[in-house]
Amino acid sequence: MDNATEAPPTGLQPAKFETPDIIVLVVYFVFVLAVGIWSSVRASRGTVGGYFLAGRSMTWWPIGASLMSSNVGSGLFVGLAGSGAAGGLAVGGFEWNASWVLVALGWIFVPVYIASGVVTMPEYLQKRFGGHRIRIYISVLSLILYIFTKISTDIYSGALFIQVSLGWNIYLSTVILLVVTAIYTVAGGLTAVIYTDTLQTVIMVVGAFILMFISFHHIGWYPGLEQKYMEAIPKIIVPNTTCHLPRSDSFHLLRDPITGDLPWPGLIFGLTVLATWVWCTDQVIVQRSLSAKNLSHAKGGSIVGGYLKILPMFFVVLPGMISRALYPDEIGCVHPDECRKYCGVDVSCSNIAYPKLVITLMPVGLKGLMIAVIMAALMSSLTSIFNSASTIFTLDIWLRIRRNAKESELMIVGRVFIVILVIISILWIPIIQAANSGLLFDYMQSVTSYLSPPITAIFVLAIFIKRVNEQGAFWGLVIGLVVGLIRMIMDFVYRAPNCGEIDDRPSVLKDVHYLYFAILLFGLTAVICIVISLCTPDMPDEQLGRMTWWTRKRPNENIYLNDHLEPSKDIASISSTIPAIEKEPAGGLMPQVDVIQDSSSDQIQRVDFAAPYPWWKKLYFWFCGISMQPEAKLSREEEQKLQLKLTSIEEEPFWRKLCDVNALILLTINIFLWGYFG
Repeated sequence: MDNATEAPPTGLQPAKFETPDIIVLVVYFVFVLAVGIWSSVRASRGTVGGYFLAGRSMTWWPIGASLMSSNVGSGLFVGLAGSGAAGGLAVGGFEWNASWVLVALGWIFVPVYIASGVVTMPEYLQKRFGGHRIRIYISVLSLILYIFTKISTDIYSGALFIQVSLGWNIYLSTVILLVVTAIYTVAGGLTAVIYTDTLQTVIMVVGAFILMFISFHHIGWYPGLEQKYMEAIPKIIVPNTTCHLPRSDSFHLLRDPITGDLPWPGLIFGLTVLATWVWCTDQVIVQRSLSAKNLSHAKGGSIVGGYLKILPMFFVVLPGMISRALYPDEIGCVHPDECRKYCGVDVSCSNIAYPKLVITLMPVGLKGLMIAVIMAALMSSLTSIFNSASTIFTLDIWLRIRRNAKESELMIVGRVFIVILVIISILWIPIIQAANSGLLFDYMQSVTSYLSPPITAIFVLAIFIKRVNEQGAFWGLVIGLVVGLIRMIMDFVYRAPNCGEIDDRPSVLKDVHYLYFAILLFGLTAVICIVISLCTPDMPDEQLGRMTWWTRKRPNENIYLNDHLEPSKDIASISSTIPAIEKEPAGGLMPQVDVIQDSSSDQIQRVDFAAPYPWWKKLYFWFCGISMQPEAKLSREEEQKLQLKLTSIEEEPFWRKLCDVNALILLTINIFLWGYFG
């Protein structure tokens, strides 16, 4: 694996960049930084709500674009195209399934989250069940999942793409990308992230479609792909094996439930379990919807995101298959010596399918555009993950450690944590390289299937079953995690056999597909949670507040001070709402305020301060959007009025019907595509 960090293997030479390519790249970086700085300056960045929820002022179209780009990282371009090259169309089902779950996000989950008045998903579980241990548990597990399945794979795949395309060292590539990414994430918060995501989405879609049309032109369009993909057999094979042959079901989404590499029951039901975690309960995605002006804008964002998620099948999966059809010896290699020659790993070179197309097919100028596309994918997903991970750590973990933390302290902690997260992620890259010499996308999905189903189960039960209580939810999560970790550890210990090797793994690995395992783990967690809940006292109905589907429309009196919580610990929900009604002073700097709970009463005191600062601190405050001026006080009545507005799930009839109709059209198109390619 050493040569993975050196210059590219001799079989794949870096692209020759000319002046137009460099100009395109420079213009791209300048444009992204300009949008990032513009959105940072105009954003309300000095309060929890302004930095982490964009002041709850976002409209439907940037939300939809951000939902797409937050999920479509460089890991998807490299990994999804690689899986398409190796196995055919079926992996596109991961993208098309998202349209259904995004509708569930807008119509089922977000109404409950908004009505609950929460900022983070762990905060929702704490409000729903009471206590602190579930909130801490979910916070820590979410951060671990981000590092294992999101940040590291995105950084690795983006750097791999640049290494293959430009010949740069993989770690040098990583550092350069992260510097640009971190600047506007740290400075601007969620507003900057969402607006730059919108720009990145446009760049990604335009660039990827250009490559798609050029690729189809070379292959002879879809009939040519059907013929040449099935004939894509490398010259050097492993004798007495069939692993060099394209799958006979390569052009079918729905595959045999026993022998299929992505069996159809797993693709429909098991994938829905994973997708529900990603799209409906994961902070990275839900945070975008919670930044919406109102519920109709959140629904509109889900619809836009649902339409955009139909596209990767066409501009990522199919080009990956075209890459194997055009370059069967490189992309379809199965002999270890050949694979090492072409991409530096022993098992498969499918991960270079997309970069191979870029450096061989794209004309001058457009090569630079495609490098920009991958950088856009990498940066948009990383900024989203960094902002959301920072939100979870600051509001769900740091506030448990420092219960009376000032808002300025929370802003600093959130930004410092992003830097720490970057360092941890870079250190994890060698492990990703070693564990994933095969398929990057399969690595991401399998790890997700071992750790996320218990979270999905608890959120679904929390929203739909009022009888579920804290004891049931906690032990369901713990037992589900233990079972998932056992399977994940076994997966790392018992390596999948290479071509021509005997599969001597235990039956639970060999015969139970990871998507089937996700279904079983979801069911196990749900049963444990329900049984323990029935054997322990239930929660009083009044403590459920507006935190279930059945109670979401209850009057929300004092919603931000739930009786079964400790009000002083729930500063985030209060502070996060302030930017929505306050006017920014000139220069885009939000006023600074400390929120303190009087332990002897329910009254909220706001302590203003202003002090002289040295020039370097003034520069830092400007960069982070923290004002040095006092703000106007909000009375308790004003706080409650504001909270009533921000937790409202009322919709105007016209916009509600318009969203409903568009959701039906989206799902109809989705069903047609599943049927056509099934």
